[in-house]
Amino acid sequence: MRKIILTIFTFAFVFTTIAQNKKQKQDAEAIKKMCGCYEVTFNFAETFNYSQDSLYLPSKTKIATGLEWAQIVGDESNDDKIQIQHLLQVGNPAEPMIIKHWRQDWLFENTDLYTYNADNEWTFVQKSKKDVKGQWTQKVFQVDDSPRYEGTATWVHVDGRSYWENTTPAPLPRREYTQRSDYNLTMRTNRHEITDFGWVHDQDNEKIVREKGAEDILLAKEKGYNTYVKVDDSRCAAAASWWKDHTNKWSVVRAKWDEVYARNQDLNLEQKVKNKVLYKYLFDDEITEEAQINPVIESFIKKP
Repeated sequence: MRKIILTIFTFAFVFTTIAQNKKQKQDAEAIKKMCGCYEVTFNFAETFNYSQDSLYLPSKTKIATGLEWAQIVGDESNDDKIQIQHLLQVGNPAEPMIIKHWRQDWLFENTDLYTYNADNEWTFVQKSKKDVKGQWTQKVFQVDDSPRYEGTATWVHVDGRSYWENTTPAPLPRREYTQRSDYNLTMRTNRHEITDFGWVHDQDNEKIVREKGAEDILLAKEKGYNTYVKVDDSRCAAAASWWKDHTNKWSVVRAKWDEVYARNQDLNLEQKVKNKVLYKYLFDDEITEEAQINPVIESFIKKP
């Protein structure tokens, strides 16, 4: 009887492991479908106003379009860590301008996260392995590879649909923090869904005023709906070529940030150093070497 029970448990364990590995591979395939060349449309509209100020003005509806190239950084066969670099290609198609855009890293069953806590501060949070079982962390980075926001959730594949959804605090988007200062945190609900035309980044965001020692104040809500329509990769050839020429520099930048994140400490960053933001230092074509890059990044990290 004991031998029969052990055999049953062994079969159950093997079956479960196979099912988990199959699910993880399915998840990874969905994530990798976000790579390629896309006609992208960014749509944002403020929906509800909760301000007590009668003179409050909602943000204007914003619609922008362009070409975006998304490329895997590192090992394309890795199904535990998938790094995707986004590049915007704008302007004259004959001589387009390439702009290094955001980066998203996907980590399977990751336990270490940096949670945004307003005013350029991130709190290091360590979850248990049980809490993240079967989940993927999406880590989103600024154009200079500094942190933006992170969240962990399960990819869902049902009725022919594949999507991932998570709610997490984040800094203000660039379109907002250059225009207003009446709130200091965005509570983002991000939904990434793979579609027959490409993929959709669907957002339901809350604009929050956060002050230490006080309850959060909800200022307004916002809807974001960004569509990525797949087109032939040849249309993003300029962006792909730009990344090939600049990949060594940005691998040095990522390595430095990886070393910072591996300290597993709360992170507080300067807005500016010598009246200049970080991306303007790192976007300088004269700054390419580790000996130049590392001190610049370190100068933006406030000491505990």
